Amino acid sequence: MRLIRYQDLASTKGIHFSREHIRRLELAGKFAKRVKLAEGGDHFAWIDEELDAYIAGRIAARDGEAA
Repeated sequence: MRLIRYQDLASTKGIHFSREHIRRLELAGKFAKRVKLAEGGDHFAWIDEELDAYIAGRIAARDGEAA
């Protein structure tokens, strides 16, 4: 299992969203949920496989398929 931090989203997954936009998508259940890296801290990341599933869902939506 690999974790991807915000600063690596663009280079590893091609996701160039702002932090605010990602948070809105997360709250709406439309983006992978973040994992808090330290109790009481503000560092977080996303699970690589869940980001892949998000991207696959966007591709399926583009192609008119159910995700």
